Amino acid sequence: MSILEALKARRTIRLFKQIGVSSDDLRDMLDAARQTSCACNGQLLRYVVVKSSDDVKKVFEQTAWAGLVKPRRTPVWGVSAPAAFIAVVGPKDANSMTYADAGAAIQSMQIAAYEKGLGCCWLGAINREKLHGLLGLQEKQEVFFLLAVGVPAEQPVSEDITDPKDVNYYLDDKNQLHIPKLTVDAITRWL
Repeated sequence: MSILEALKARRTIRLFKQIGVSSDDLRDMLDAARQTSCACNGQLLRYVVVKSSDDVKKVFEQTAWAGLVKPRRTPVWGVSAPAAFIAVVGPKDANSMTYADAGAAIQSMQIAAYEKGLGCCWLGAINREKLHGLLGLQEKQEVFFLLAVGVPAEQPVSEDITDPKDVNYYLDDKNQLHIPKLTVDAITRWL
């Protein structure tokens, strides 16, 4: 599969099989993140891998999921929750470029996970204050985002659209998640 095919096929996963994720797979995801371009090659991001069941549960309790399709895409602990989290951590005084670096690193980790048959959900709706203590961060650090990782228990599909009013993802009558994506022509001006 080409990288472009993987980018088109990979979708956010919110329901997971209750199967562990290997440390080697998580390490490969982190290796992809560290190789990603970053502003001025500053390499300001740090990562905390949460893999033990007790700690994953504590982190899981600090997350919110998929507002447009609640409750059917809200994972349940022990039933459909992720097997691990990767916390993307940066300095509290970070500028917008460091957040851009985080986005690029997360995208790289998602593609690396997809190649291994894993699914991810990039989470920004998190309790950063509680996570700071749970993850044992230094005073000058903060959690930018979490990446939930696990074996997918769903197969969301993408569909091309042209109207920006139709971008809300939705569940069909068979409980399959649909992700509308604007076409290249809908988002691009050529000069």
